[in-house]
Amino acid sequence: MLINSTNQQAIEDMNCHNKIMPARKGLALKRNGLLLFALLYLMSSCDVSKRITYFQDIQNQQTASSTGEQPSPEIRLRPEDKISIVVNSKVPELTALFNLPYTPRVLGHEGISNSSYGTSGYIIRNDGTIDFPVLGSVEVAGKTRDELAAFIKSELIDRNLVNDPVVTVEFINLQFAVMGEVRVPGSYKINRDHITLLDALSMAGDLSINGKRDNVLVLRPDSSGNLTAYNVDMRSFDNVQNSPAYYIHQNDYIYVEPNKKRANESTVNANTVQSAAFWISVVSLLASVATTVSVLMTRSR
Repeated sequence: MLINSTNQQAIEDMNCHNKIMPARKGLALKRNGLLLFALLYLMSSCDVSKRITYFQDIQNQQTASSTGEQPSPEIRLRPEDKISIVVNSKVPELTALFNLPYTPRVLGHEGISNSSYGTSGYIIRNDGTIDFPVLGSVEVAGKTRDELAAFIKSELIDRNLVNDPVVTVEFINLQFAVMGEVRVPGSYKINRDHITLLDALSMAGDLSINGKRDNVLVLRPDSSGNLTAYNVDMRSFDNVQNSPAYYIHQNDYIYVEPNKKRANESTVNANTVQSAAFWISVVSLLASVATTVSVLMTRSR
């Protein structure tokens, strides 16, 4: 009887062990699955940081230095640009001959416009010239604001028209456009000579979290309308600083491409398989299935 009791106890212990082992295996599978997912998630987070951080090649607060040929910052005038030219001197009555009439600005009329509100201006003709009072036809296209002001000042002095002229040239209708994954897309006015790509993106509220930093596209039309494309990687200081598109010119188009997540929003449930919750559910389901299969196999023995 003692032997039989011992054997029976051993059998019961074995059955209990057989029942506990599948449960432990199931818990181990779940735990390992979650650990694996956590590891993959952390690796993915590091990868995301590399995709969205600007100027990653600037490290340890070292002063970054640009290399190669520097992009030209000057905005040179083109046909169809509109500019104002104002001449001043000690004798206002004399310089009045060279200034176009001033049209009062309408209250509340702001932003980019081709209207004549404000200072009257000259629209550069297709041949690159304008008709300037007294001086006649003046070649304008290809000049910077400073070069044009210096040229008109020199002509006025050389022809004994004004002895002490002060010539100011301003942009009126020059602009650029920012499109794609930025917070405030739209057209923006160029009111100074040196506007950088960083300035332009800042005006548009910076890239959204869904904008691709590694491939910002700048399309630049020439005077004939032909486009030149420049690709800028905003993650690299050297790439940004040395790009020919670093300084923005009139009529530039800046396009920020959407990332994969944003593009997938155009299809039904395309982003579901990329979410953390989805993969946690998948790992949990697989662990549960593995546990169930293990229990069934044990019971069938």
